Amino acid sequence: MKYTRLSKEQFEELHPEFINFLATQSITADEWGKIKENKPQVAEEELDVFSDLVWEGVLNKVTYLENISAQQMHLFHLTEKEMKLIAVKVMNPDVDLTVKIGFDWFKKNWQSDFVEYLTASKMYSEDRNADKFQLIQQGAVITKGELYQWFDRVIDIS
Repeated sequence: MKYTRLSKEQFEELHPEFINFLATQSITADEWGKIKENKPQVAEEELDVFSDLVWEGVLNKVTYLENISAQQMHLFHLTEKEMKLIAVKVMNPDVDLTVKIGFDWFKKNWQSDFVEYLTASKMYSEDRNADKFQLIQQGAVITKGELYQWFDRVIDIS
């Protein structure tokens, strides 16, 4: 398995897609029941293959990721050729960016000496989706990129 298995909730959400996946392999609902009962290892493998297919589809479409902790924000723009990063570090120990009051402080003080910015870019390895998945495993979440785009427009980081 290349990525991680989908959760029970994710499988439930993707139930129609999973049925189509089984159908492409000519596996009917009755046959699936028998496979689960008599060949649990084969059923596990099918779940893993489906999970990887779903992850590949999602990762192919991801263009923005955010990883926000108490004092830092890592905002990623995943372009065709490279991963671009805007990193924000708050040097006020009383501020927690993960809560509203902390983020409100940041919105008012983003230009202060208590906030540092860094940009970087990195080429993908041979497996672009694995690179994206690794960021997600490290706590990044998929976004529409509004925060990254705002920083990209307003802050001249050079």
